[in-house]
Parts: sequence; C-alpha cells; structure tokens
Amino acid sequence: MKIKALVTLAASAAILAAGAGMAAAYDGTNCKAPGNCWEPKPGYPDKVAGSKYDPKHDPKELAKQQDALDAQAARNAKRAEHFKKTGNWVYDVSKL
Repeated sequence: MKIKALVTLAASAAILAAGAGMAAAYDGTNCKAPGNCWEPKPGYPDKVAGSKYDPKHDPKELAKQQDALDAQAARNAKRAEHFKKTGNWVYDVSKL
C-alpha cells in the first residue's frame, strides 16, 4: 500500500512540475501593454490576408449567420406584434 501511495505521489509531483514549467516558459518581457503579451510565432506574417494563414472564408457560409439572425428578428417582430394586440405571448410563430 505504501509503494502505491508513493508512486501516486511521485506521478502527481511530476505532473505539477511539468505544468509549472509550461506556465513559467513565458516571462512577459515583451508585453505591448499590461496583460497584452501575445506574440506571433517566428515566421508568422505581419499581414494575414493573402498568406497561408488566411482562412479564405466562403461568403455564402458567412452570410448564413446573418440570414439566421434576420429570420430571428422577423419572428420576434411577429411575436411582439401579436403580444401588443392580444396580451398573449406565443413562442411558436406558426400558431399566430
């Protein structure tokens, strides 16, 4: 039983030491402002557009979120209009 506890304690100490090593790897000497210490990796371009890091998002995919928000706003407007007329809030717009 004591050997098992000793092995568990040693493993825990090793994990904590590894975590402390990662946390202490950056000393924050190149901070632009307090708390703003992000730095790009070496070789990362100053301008992302046109580089291999440019995500090149599809405009159709980006428009999906705005379409969903527009539809949500339209449904909420219908709900609000119905509520003003009747005083009854209905979540399911198909029941209006």
